[in-house]
Amino acid sequence: MRSKRKIPKKLGQWLSTAICGNDITSSCLYVSAIAAFYVGALAPIVLLIVALILYFYRKIYTEVVEALPLNGGAYNCLLNSTSKFSAALAACMTILSYIATAVISAKIAVSYLHSLAPSLPMISVIIGTIIILALFATLNIIGIGESSIVAFIIFLLHISTLTTLCLFGAGRLFDGFEIFWANWANVPTGWDQLSVTLFLGVSAALLGISGFESSANFVEEQKPGVFRKTLRNMWVAIFIFNPLISFLSISLIPVSEITQNQEQLLAYMGGILAGDFLHDLIVLDAFLVLSGAVLTSYIGVTGLVRRMSIDQVLPNFLLKQNKRRGTYHRITIGFFLLCTSILLLTGGDLFSIAGVYTISFLGVMSLFALGNILLKINRKELKRTFRAGWITVLIGLCATVSGIVGNIIIDYKNLIYFLSYFVPTVLVVSIVYARIKLLKSIVYLENKFMGRIFIWQKNKTPTSVSFLLENKLLDRIFIWRSIVIDKIMDIITQEVLVFTRGGNLSKLRRAFDYIIKNEDSQKVYVVYIQGEKNDEVIKNLKADLEVLDRTYPEIDIEFICRQGSFGPEVVRQFSKEFNIPINNIFIGSPEEKHRFTIQELGGVRVIF
Repeated sequence: MRSKRKIPKKLGQWLSTAICGNDITSSCLYVSAIAAFYVGALAPIVLLIVALILYFYRKIYTEVVEALPLNGGAYNCLLNSTSKFSAALAACMTILSYIATAVISAKIAVSYLHSLAPSLPMISVIIGTIIILALFATLNIIGIGESSIVAFIIFLLHISTLTTLCLFGAGRLFDGFEIFWANWANVPTGWDQLSVTLFLGVSAALLGISGFESSANFVEEQKPGVFRKTLRNMWVAIFIFNPLISFLSISLIPVSEITQNQEQLLAYMGGILAGDFLHDLIVLDAFLVLSGAVLTSYIGVTGLVRRMSIDQVLPNFLLKQNKRRGTYHRITIGFFLLCTSILLLTGGDLFSIAGVYTISFLGVMSLFALGNILLKINRKELKRTFRAGWITVLIGLCATVSGIVGNIIIDYKNLIYFLSYFVPTVLVVSIVYARIKLLKSIVYLENKFMGRIFIWQKNKTPTSVSFLLENKLLDRIFIWRSIVIDKIMDIITQEVLVFTRGGNLSKLRRAFDYIIKNEDSQKVYVVYIQGEKNDEVIKNLKADLEVLDRTYPEIDIEFICRQGSFGPEVVRQFSKEFNIPINNIFIGSPEEKHRFTIQELGGVRVIF
């Protein structure tokens, strides 16, 4: 009997919402204090504006991710709408966002625990943060992944705790609004000062929607139709809790006390409203949900870096797996070291880390909006289940770009910290991207140096010491040269495969232009799957390929024609037959008439 292949169980609406919801709703624990620090009593209004911006991004993300339902977020979006290098820049932003997520979540989790024993020195918070980061690095290497059931339980506890806090706070409002009006008295009255204050406040408060992009990073594990529901659920939670908690804090606590207790504001509120019971409950909730966000960061960055390494954007060195656990320990250890270094670089200062966090994740969201625009222009035929209007996309893009500018104005050091990590990451990607040119340059220099040694040897006697030394050096250079040449051959002999619908020279030329600019392969299979035999189409296609063969002499083009119907099974068949990874198989945009989706094709790349 033929055995059935086990199909992984897809996640439903609430389990999916819990995984990404823990990430975005953890911001409720600190964003009210950050907003109050910059705008005082205007904090609830600022957080409502942020929720409105998030509403626009609901539509932007829905169009892109449902059209390209593959893991990777902004990286996957730009990979299928523009060049690989542009996608790599988005991925670098995403990696920095994961770093900042892990650091700020671990730091605030420990800060909440510190509130139980405030007599301990603050250095213990830094040490505790490093311990939390190391603990989850170890768990990730062991292979303990994020359980959706555990995430759901934490999410329920978190929402219940926030609801309890809000109910106690609402009950206290019956005592009057004296504190609220006292805080409101410090709000700027002049329009110029008010507008600047609101601009900077919104820029800082955009930290409250970080984590919204996390659902796009595991969309392949979700059931059909669930993704847009996760976006809706996250938006509803942020729209309700962030402004409401901010309003309650402004109404119950002087702004000066809010800023003094910025790292554990909600626990401080709980102590005021219901004593130690609510204080300790919020501390426990904060520690759990923020720790969950740390684990999410490890899992997310591991998947992203692995994908980038497979796509030859980062070194294959990172793909080394632990023999016993099958995990990618080099990625995890590298991520831990980066997180620890940024923690020590900023001294654990919440606002410095938050600034790096906000710039990086706003950069990711801005690139996602830009990817939406490129998808509209470059992939018009790609079938979609939803379309975001141009005005929606442009408003969202302008809002997040303005947020980046605002955070730089708030403190230019935020940009310095950001660039300190972004530039080296981009440099590594650039070196890998241009590795063929660099390796060929090394061979050229070795050849020149060997030529110089041959010239020097003409004036040397065979018995001289210098002659012997030069020959040893020559042998060593020859070995190095052979290693570099072998490496070049390993790269350029990697093959790619392009599926075409028929003879269309302009589209095929676009496909080959993409391959020349983004891939190092010198062997391309062009495959035409025909339902019925059509000699005219095949004749035209062969003529087009002859033109391309003359246009791109450095590429070896092989034409393959097969009977059948294009679909997921055909993709898997060709991948296995020619030993070509699916991510090295390229297609044109699937149209409305096609029954299959990009997700069902298993990760092929849309390039024309």
